[in-house]
Amino acid sequence: MHDEHSEPAAGAGNDPRGVSWGLERRLQFIDFRLRWEGRLNRTDLTDHFGLSTPQASLDIAKYTELAPTNLTYDRSSKTYVATDNFRPLYQRSSARRYLAELLATKTGILESGASFIGVAPEVDLAPSPWRALDEHTVETLVKAIRQKLTVTVSYQSMSSTEPSHRQLSPHALGYDGFRWHVRAYCHKRERFSDFVLARILSLESFEPSYIDPEQDTQWHTLLTLVLAPHPQLPAATKRVLELDYGMQAGEVKLPCRQAFLYYTLRRLGLHTKESADPAAQQITLKNREELQPYIDAVGAQA
Repeated sequence: MHDEHSEPAAGAGNDPRGVSWGLERRLQFIDFRLRWEGRLNRTDLTDHFGLSTPQASLDIAKYTELAPTNLTYDRSSKTYVATDNFRPLYQRSSARRYLAELLATKTGILESGASFIGVAPEVDLAPSPWRALDEHTVETLVKAIRQKLTVTVSYQSMSSTEPSHRQLSPHALGYDGFRWHVRAYCHKRERFSDFVLARILSLESFEPSYIDPEQDTQWHTLLTLVLAPHPQLPAATKRVLELDYGMQAGEVKLPCRQAFLYYTLRRLGLHTKESADPAAQQITLKNREELQPYIDAVGAQA
């Protein structure tokens, strides 16, 4: 089985593109269920989409036309089952998407009825404190981004004991793996910065923004981090790390906006110089020298 196909795999039938959005979504559902549960029947479609049984039969027939070697009908169980030659037609059926849906369902972000997963395996996750989010703050900032507005906020920074009033011209949202930020031009400091959503205490006084988001150089500068196993590790350990990180020829390239550079390096344990103990820091930033000016530029604004 493969993850990379959003178009038909070699040997499949007609191209699934060109069908209606509703039909394509149902074809994706069939593809997903066959891959991850190994079976599908008309009831799965009628229950999930509210279809009639004849329409469900037509959808399965269409999928069979597109991928005749992906499924076969088991008369004893009256169920369509995935064949040993199954190849997914859609990226929607990828392992990454499957795991993302498991996680989203477990955390309550996605209702179980909205997921294509029918019978989920037992799953849990390492607990992490939820960062506080105010519904009105998020809604207001999204509106400001969409309508290109400047908003006055009361913001509690880490460097001050009291909140300060800032005029912000937001243009994007960002997630660092733990917290949500808004990327905005700060009129007080006259520069683009990140502001943690949970630290915005209030918002008021909207006015049109004349700040051009294209001037946010750090947001629009795309960098490539080259990660590699620590050179002092044994060969067997290096091989394990290469498997863990999907490395090719002993390295993996990770694209990253300069604005996210510090957060990314911190999550990887690479925000400071490498530890002398390779067991404590098993991967290295192979092109640190090349990226150091960008790291310094981000650090200077922290």
